[in-house]
Amino acid sequence: MPSSPTTLILGAGIAGISAAYYLSVHYGMRDIILIDDLPPLSLTSDKSTECYRNWWPGPGDAMVRFMNHSIDLLDNLARTSGNIFNLNRRGYLYLTADPIKVPQILHAARESASLGGGDLRVHRGELGDPPYIPSHPTSFEDQPSGADLILDPGMIRKYFPYISENTVAALHARRGGWFSAQQLGAYLLEQARRNSVKTIQDRVVRIEIRANQVTGVRLSTGTKIKCSNLVIAAGPYLKQAGQMLGLDLPVFCELHLKVAFKDHLAVVPRHAPLLIWMDAQKLPWSEEEQAFLQEEANTRWLLGEFPSGVHTRPEGGDDSPIALMLWEYHSETVEPHFPPPMDLNYPEIAFRGLATMLPALSVYFGKAPRPVLDGGYYTKTRENRPLIGPLPIEGTFVIGALSGYGLMASQAAGDLLAMHVTQQKLPDYAAAFDLRRYESPDYQELLTRWGSSGQL
Repeated sequence: MPSSPTTLILGAGIAGISAAYYLSVHYGMRDIILIDDLPPLSLTSDKSTECYRNWWPGPGDAMVRFMNHSIDLLDNLARTSGNIFNLNRRGYLYLTADPIKVPQILHAARESASLGGGDLRVHRGELGDPPYIPSHPTSFEDQPSGADLILDPGMIRKYFPYISENTVAALHARRGGWFSAQQLGAYLLEQARRNSVKTIQDRVVRIEIRANQVTGVRLSTGTKIKCSNLVIAAGPYLKQAGQMLGLDLPVFCELHLKVAFKDHLAVVPRHAPLLIWMDAQKLPWSEEEQAFLQEEANTRWLLGEFPSGVHTRPEGGDDSPIALMLWEYHSETVEPHFPPPMDLNYPEIAFRGLATMLPALSVYFGKAPRPVLDGGYYTKTRENRPLIGPLPIEGTFVIGALSGYGLMASQAAGDLLAMHVTQQKLPDYAAAFDLRRYESPDYQELLTRWGSSGQL
């Protein structure tokens, strides 16, 4: 092991591994060490939905351009690796039963197109409508980009017969899909190791600084490692890592859960895209269930209105019975603890919410076959944009606050971090993710008017 590595990366999740990959493989840097007290990709990176999209709101086009670049890099990795991480391009299908939402969806789709998300095609069931091309279930090549807004109920039923007949609009964002996070991360780490990146399983207990320049770290085992560059990629522990540098990074954590279940009745078709219900709703309880829930103060909330955003997708190949479902009906700020606390009501709540979109799921109410519940933390900034770039202490950098989009953003994030460290020419969107953005009075004023965060 080198005594004075050029760069130490604190955190071996997908952000830290991607940073190591781009520093070593793309920019030729040597003497890089990844440090984590857990095995790589084992804290939150393996708890993801593993989806990706270039469908992002403003203000500005920074997030769309950033994600387009990340997807370009994912595509290239899929080609060079023989698609070892099973990248697909099934897209995201946003659905609503509320006619009032249609103009809002149309406006959002036009905004995304204007920001670089790709052309919008509207299907009203009229002569002269553009053709709708269904997604290929496994290929990511030669697939449509942009989005298709389907307003013809007959067309929705034709292509998505499993969706509620109450659906009045389906927006299919096409440059999206999912992939295997573990296989992507393992591939990146293998390539980085081939380019001399080393890993240490230990905990950093102190960061050493002299004259506002990082000089090294001390580990829990007593080992001291010198460095000239230090990258903070600590995931949900980003704020604590910043405090070791004497910095108060503007981030917080939310707990997000996920359910995997055996869909032995194939309610969620194996070829389906990611399915997202855009309407708030009340859960479909029977009269007897409602009376029972009403009796106790700690269950009465289950009778109230739940937010939009419940979503699901199939997991695995054609022979897999597994489906995933997610719904963030709580999003309080919390301190990260591992293992995270589990809401045992979550699977039943998610089933009932999804049944509004997929009515056949009601067969599982109260008798789902062994749902598996897990989850992790979204580490976020106020406006749900990442922190990537230099920190005030010389030689220190951050790659984090990747919220719930860490996997989809990991490639552009790792590339951008590596460009900062190696002093490359930065893309125009780099300033949108730099910590120094908060020093601008104009940005602070913009934050008071910030709209949608793009979070599911």
